[in-house]
Amino acid sequence: MKSNFDKFPAVKIKGHNCFAGWKNITDALQNTISEKQSNKVVVAIECYHGVYTNEIQTTLHNAFVNAEMIDSISAFKASDEIEKMVYPFVTDDPVFGYMAPLNIEDFFDFSTILSTQNKIAASENELVIVYGIGASLIADKADLLLYADMPRWEIQLRFRNNNISNMAAENADAEFSYQYKRSFFVDWRVLDRYKKTLMGKWHFVLDTTIADQPKMITTAAFADALERSVHQPFRLVPFFDPGPWGGQWLKEVINLDRSAQNYAWGFDCVPEENSLLFEFDNNINFETPSINLVFVKPKELLGKKVYESFGDEFPIRFDFLDTIDGGNLSLQVHPLKEYIREKFGMAYTQDESYYILDAKDNAFVYLGLKENIVPEKMISALQTAQDEGVDFEAEKYVEKWTVKKHDHILIPSGTVHCSGADTVVLEISATPYIFTFKLWDWGRMGLDGKPRPISLAHGKEVIKWDRTTQWTKENIINHIEKIAEGDGWFEERTGLDATSFIETRRHWFTKKVEHNTNGVVNVLNLIDGREAIVESPTNAFEPFIVHYAETFIVPAIVGAYTVRPHGESEGKQCATMKAFVRTENLIDYRIN
Repeated sequence: MKSNFDKFPAVKIKGHNCFAGWKNITDALQNTISEKQSNKVVVAIECYHGVYTNEIQTTLHNAFVNAEMIDSISAFKASDEIEKMVYPFVTDDPVFGYMAPLNIEDFFDFSTILSTQNKIAASENELVIVYGIGASLIADKADLLLYADMPRWEIQLRFRNNNISNMAAENADAEFSYQYKRSFFVDWRVLDRYKKTLMGKWHFVLDTTIADQPKMITTAAFADALERSVHQPFRLVPFFDPGPWGGQWLKEVINLDRSAQNYAWGFDCVPEENSLLFEFDNNINFETPSINLVFVKPKELLGKKVYESFGDEFPIRFDFLDTIDGGNLSLQVHPLKEYIREKFGMAYTQDESYYILDAKDNAFVYLGLKENIVPEKMISALQTAQDEGVDFEAEKYVEKWTVKKHDHILIPSGTVHCSGADTVVLEISATPYIFTFKLWDWGRMGLDGKPRPISLAHGKEVIKWDRTTQWTKENIINHIEKIAEGDGWFEERTGLDATSFIETRRHWFTKKVEHNTNGVVNVLNLIDGREAIVESPTNAFEPFIVHYAETFIVPAIVGAYTVRPHGESEGKQCATMKAFVRTENLIDYRIN
């Protein structure tokens, strides 16, 4: 059947246009600069990590030939000094670091900033343009502030193509794993903190996601776009990635490149890395990191209680794991709450679940341990497999369970697990998605031909050895309970585990189902049926259509909404999986 999955969902924004292309952007800037009626205008173009500043410099130098151009990189501290500063947070671990408490000021030489500011003040040029990371720190009294943003998924692609370095570094040819780790634990933390201090001061925002195809909107357009988004259901722009165990299902259902080797992951709701797409009146789409909505509208999006517990972080993640005609995931375990806080500076851990969206016959998962396992023997066997390149007899130690479509497998942290071949998992979890301790990877290489890092040293410290066959069967496999029903629908509680802060509910329906956010953000996926429509009982937002396997967010402020079959699914059975934060007994997960 032909795919109807929308890979580029956009929120329509009325009353504003978007400037597309450097010519339109520089013309708009020229008009704004002319309106300043000043003898000297200072422009700061603040950049997020990954932006091609050489593109900005070349374009603006050609457009404003008499302008004095200043690259913020000239005011950074020496690279060896920065490397020494960030080392405690990057560490020597091949995968994990520690969440850095650093600020943007820590990366700059303030004597150089002062001399540059004096240079700007003394300049006889009518136009001074400071650009790059920290440009607004240098040009702290700029007449015009632009922000050039960059989604993290595009940053990763630029790393892989050796096109960019880490912040204040010259390491474009470094291993991707190091660049990502440095970004995750240091660069993005620093730049997000700084971005939040500037968001109310921008005059224009730049979308620089596609090289040489920039877009620009006014700060008023940006504010209206975020305001409109938070009052309606919306989707993020998904991205997909291959892997050594990847499958073929996503190609067909999502309509992806058939010539690709495989697709292992589909990230459909990871607001730290996904984007939001806005469609403006002149039919031009503008892309912005979706985390910006969390930063600007956290209470409206998350809800008061969730915001008070998590701050401006989106605590729920939905993604796909495709192993149809592929292989097993790595045998793995996620850190316990105390461990992730102590070792990595994270406030909460990755309690998760596998919702089996599709499966072939005899599909399976590894989950929990066999009865009467001797921990020392299992760890020794894993270590020998890693050190000597021999097989690890997984089924001697780890329980293997047959699974079928629409099963729900709960995976509290500390539980040994992995999805087997020939399944499609809708993974529902808390957000710390990088913290997977691989115990065994079946002796295979990554797509780069190199061994994938094993984190046995961490993993052995967090395995819950009492989660054996009987406990697993009784507590975390298909822990499903019908809790409500009505005309043409019924609702089931399916998890997550009682120790998690996430609740999941499944609705089966042939007619309209009434929902309410109850002041807490909802994340849903259409897990069965071709098409459904989300509507407001009070017409507070325009009807919103979702298709099979699409994940969508309903902001807390929306309140009441309904979901019913639509289009090709009219009168047929559909199902949604909904996740939200349990607000009873929430604690403060924020780490300053």
